[in-house]
Amino acid sequence: MAFFSPFLYAFTTILFILLILRTSHSLPKPNATRRHRQLSVDYYAKTCPQVEQLVGSVTSQQFKEAPVSGPATIRLFFHDCFVEGCDGSVLISSTPGSKVLAEKDAEDNKDLAEEAYDSIRKAKAVVESKCPGVVSCADILAIAARDFVRLAGGPYYPVKKGRWDGRISMASRVPLNIPRANSTMDELIKLFTSKGLTLTDLVILSGAHTFGFAHCEHFVNRLYNYRGTKQPDPAIDPRLLKALRMSCPRFGGNTDIVAPFDVTTPFSFDNAYYGNLQAKMGLLATDQALFLDPRTRPLVQSLAQDKQKFLQAFAEAMEKMGSIGVKRGRRRGEKRRDCSMHAL
Repeated sequence: MAFFSPFLYAFTTILFILLILRTSHSLPKPNATRRHRQLSVDYYAKTCPQVEQLVGSVTSQQFKEAPVSGPATIRLFFHDCFVEGCDGSVLISSTPGSKVLAEKDAEDNKDLAEEAYDSIRKAKAVVESKCPGVVSCADILAIAARDFVRLAGGPYYPVKKGRWDGRISMASRVPLNIPRANSTMDELIKLFTSKGLTLTDLVILSGAHTFGFAHCEHFVNRLYNYRGTKQPDPAIDPRLLKALRMSCPRFGGNTDIVAPFDVTTPFSFDNAYYGNLQAKMGLLATDQALFLDPRTRPLVQSLAQDKQKFLQAFAEAMEKMGSIGVKRGRRRGEKRRDCSMHAL
């Protein structure tokens, strides 16, 4: 009991602080290598050589003023790449009066934090002021995601550039291409495979949950009625269960409440996420499933013991994910001056 009380107090304190802060078609795998070659680190060497410094001036400021911008932007990048490829299509706003909604307004994207969009909007404005009409929104999103990983203590890795912005952004294409909090491991593997990503990539990229937060709606069923059993998920630590239930009631409750994916180091980019899974402290069912499934458990155990291995592998996996569905040229893409609007 003496061990539990400090844990519960610290956890609920984090949730309270976070509440205050919050309120103030896929391409086949064989093409992955070809897509990868289309990008290069020095793509803007002659046309906008200072692009990374320009984006960096915004991301560093955003990270200080609104730390949630970090995990939010990485999640935004993930959602962009998994629907139509890494083409900035998730940044498009729906046309007023149109019956066809853009990706941004899909149900699965409605809780993407506004701080992520703000980061890209500000970075784009700064880049446009120095290099008008040159750098794509898709590349700015990729650079910003890397910056936030580094700012939180994660690895620095060179971002290959040369993406054009996509011409298609449809909410109807989101549901089948984004993992759900209650997806089965088989469903996750099938989805990642359809993007040219491996089982290893699935485990590594899930490590982005080493920081960031989720709203109660994404895990509340684990607390009260796991898979229709009317019982909590047996794979959740009793201390974590009690703490989460205090903040996330079964019915009603504050929809702005969020909980950290990583209950031990929620603001740091490290490998603690994997250690938490071993201790039954995963927040989402899909997080905990990585340790429960024999196909992924060995890698979870290995990453929990070796921080440098995780950081290096995460950098490589982000580069790989960043090459999904890249658009090139005016026939398939565009260069937007305003990331929320298609180019005329």
